[in-house]
Amino acid sequence: MTAVAFHFNVPQRLDYTCRLLRKATRAGARVVVTGDDHDLATLDRQLWVFDPLEFVAHWRGPSVNGLPKRLRHTPVLLLELPSAVQGHAVLVNLGPAAVQALEGFDRLIEVVGLDEAGRSEARLRWKHYSALGLTIERHDVKVAR
Repeated sequence: MTAVAFHFNVPQRLDYTCRLLRKATRAGARVVVTGDDHDLATLDRQLWVFDPLEFVAHWRGPSVNGLPKRLRHTPVLLLELPSAVQGHAVLVNLGPAAVQALEGFDRLIEVVGLDEAGRSEARLRWKHYSALGLTIERHDVKVAR
């Protein structure tokens, strides 16, 4: 079964996701990130520049069907239509809806911002995953002051 983790109270969701992806790839994880086209395009740009000394290798496309064979081992895939890719065991959801196809993923991470609309959508996703019988962890992000 897929383990689910909600990261709540994230002030800058895409900046946080960049750091999360850097940490995951440093640990050897391979990750699929899903969300809407705008968020994925912004994340794609941010991954090129967020850390001047380190690059998080990634590929962006609408689905895994467009992924060139030579890039199948890219550690981070940004996909509008998430699907399991051989070796990519972690899924990060930036979208408003619950992910329906969790097969092939060991872990799902939901990144939730501070806005009430996003929090409300997250509550619905939590209920959905809970109804599926999935184990859910809650992480409250502490903001440095």
